[in-house]
Amino acid sequence: LNLNSRLQPMHRHDLEDALQEILEKGKLGEVMGGGALQSPQTGEIVSCDIEIHLNDDKQDSVNRLVELMNIIGIPKGSALLCTAPEIKIEVGTLEGLAFYVNGTDLPDEIYESCDINHVIEQMESAMNGIGRFYSYWEGNEWTALYFYGGSFVEMKQKIEPFIASYPLCQKSRIEQIA
Repeated sequence: LNLNSRLQPMHRHDLEDALQEILEKGKLGEVMGGGALQSPQTGEIVSCDIEIHLNDDKQDSVNRLVELMNIIGIPKGSALLCTAPEIKIEVGTLEGLAFYVNGTDLPDEIYESCDINHVIEQMESAMNGIGRFYSYWEGNEWTALYFYGGSFVEMKQKIEPFIASYPLCQKSRIEQIA
């Protein structure tokens, strides 16, 4: 499973565990491991892989796996990659929003008095029901918060009032990532 998802290893492991439980319950197969692809320039995670071994290669088993991927919430642009025969099956229904907090250009007192966890809590609260926080990345100049949900546009609209009001959100940027 190639995930169009920016997940720290610990967050990818959470997904692997959930997937393992589903595969075992359905007697479909098992999770064999996973990894992450990082940007050579920044070190930011670009995508993740979860290796899945199916108990058989019947089309019904593959179809059930595709169905499960879409139920548990996989970002758009993800794909199941089968090795024999070589097949690529697009999966995913979620859209992604990356919120980049500027880590260098704000006054020191803002960094000292504001809390990134407050940003996560307020954004997740504003997105109530349409998106949620999945992971983060900390770079030298930016900290990225990754949210996935049904609609990038709706998630963005819901967090804009908070962004405008909270000092730590100054000079930030938002990107659609799925």
